[in-house]
Amino acid sequence: MLAYLPRPPTDTSRYGTFPQKPDLPAAPGALVEDGGQKAAAAAAKRGAPMPNYPSAPRHSGFVPGEPSLPPSRGSLTTQQHRGRPSWCPPPAPQEAGARFYPLHALSVANIPNSSRGRTSARSSTAPTPEGLQGRRCKLLEEDSPMAQAGRRQRQRYVTKVGKCQVNLGNIQDKKRFLSDIFTTIVDLKYRWFLFVFMMCYVVTWVVFGFIYFLDAWVRGDVWHQGDPEWQACIENVDGFVSALLLSVESQRTIGYGTRMVTANCAEGVILLIAQSIVGSMIDAMMVGCMFVKISRPKKRAQTLIFSKNCVISLRDEKLCLMFRVGDLRESHMVDAKIRAKLIKSRQTAEGEFIPLEQSELNLGYDTGEDRLFLVEPQIICHVINRHSPFWDMSAESLRREQFEIIIILEGIVEATGNHVLAAGMTCQARTSYTEDEILWGYRFEPCMSLEKGAFQVDYSRFEMTFEVQTPAASAKELQELRELEQQEHSTLSLYWDQLVQPCALPGP
Repeated sequence: MLAYLPRPPTDTSRYGTFPQKPDLPAAPGALVEDGGQKAAAAAAKRGAPMPNYPSAPRHSGFVPGEPSLPPSRGSLTTQQHRGRPSWCPPPAPQEAGARFYPLHALSVANIPNSSRGRTSARSSTAPTPEGLQGRRCKLLEEDSPMAQAGRRQRQRYVTKVGKCQVNLGNIQDKKRFLSDIFTTIVDLKYRWFLFVFMMCYVVTWVVFGFIYFLDAWVRGDVWHQGDPEWQACIENVDGFVSALLLSVESQRTIGYGTRMVTANCAEGVILLIAQSIVGSMIDAMMVGCMFVKISRPKKRAQTLIFSKNCVISLRDEKLCLMFRVGDLRESHMVDAKIRAKLIKSRQTAEGEFIPLEQSELNLGYDTGEDRLFLVEPQIICHVINRHSPFWDMSAESLRREQFEIIIILEGIVEATGNHVLAAGMTCQARTSYTEDEILWGYRFEPCMSLEKGAFQVDYSRFEMTFEVQTPAASAKELQELRELEQQEHSTLSLYWDQLVQPCALPGP
């Protein structure tokens, strides 16, 4: 539960509940400063203004000097940084012009090469104590992407196949389950359901067989077998086994005719009527439970598939979180609806810790886009706007976050010849995505083509993605940058109109 608490940023002075790292003593060239701070300090010395938003380009979509950070695990750069960080001990100075970062370089530090070179030059001239250097290297190793990936191994709230990892315990009032015995039996696993199914019949056979044997023993029918002058209440019952056979034959209406209840005793007739009624009730309940359990469309969710990863990229100039969903059967879901929940722990302003708080992700509820006609694989889109919980999330902050997105797909199983039992019943499929399963700067490849007058779906390309140019800034920062550009454009347009306005000529 505590694993869903978001990681604090580097500056945790305003978070009173998070433990802060101890400050190290200052040493010449001991700590590696952030590239953005270096650039800000250099710009301040030169007198250049520094805006509060990331310097993203106006047309291309890249942030200069900042890498795009999709979590590509199989990249060569990631494999090269599995040991100690390459900057501990400080590396040799690099060329000032080499500022290119590959798009898939997750493990590359967000430090410009020029500032790294200056830092390395300073640290090579000033001696550093061994203890301080060891502590610094340890902190850098803890902040490395491989160490962060190791810390992200945690218990999921919902598995990829849709199973909820929540166990209920210490339930005191268990009588509530007996009050709804039908649902309790249906919810049992198949091994326990079959065990209860068999025991219901076996127990009633044994109980009524024992009553038959007791009646025959009390009346003396057991001791007068073969006596033609004896008027028996229950004929041909000479022991418990024969009485058990009579109970099975009476309840299952087998009726071989060798053992029977005669009209010489009233209790035998009443006992036979009672067993018939109890047997009918057991048949109705158990057969009904078996029918409902078999006809439940729970296994229908096995043919509803979701993509293994989410992607974040631009769509219609808006930053969007997208995933893909598909149906493998030719019988389609009726009135399919999809929704998403964000599971994340947070701490309120009053200091209250809320574990696993659920918030809604808008998948087009207001426009009706959440209602799907699921004939072919579809890409579900969540627009990251002001109402989205990812409004402030950037590619860099995504690595520090810890959350889980639960996807729920519901629909009615179509009434066809192969699904008569499941007609009109609701099916639900679930999956989940953690923050390390979100690819920043990717899109899904198309998996449909037109062949022989019909659309062909290639499910081998269902999981495939390709990299696109996506700014690493958050949606909020992009919106602020866009608004600033509009203000600058309006200001320049007004200034240009004043320049080109012809001078008013004086009157005669």
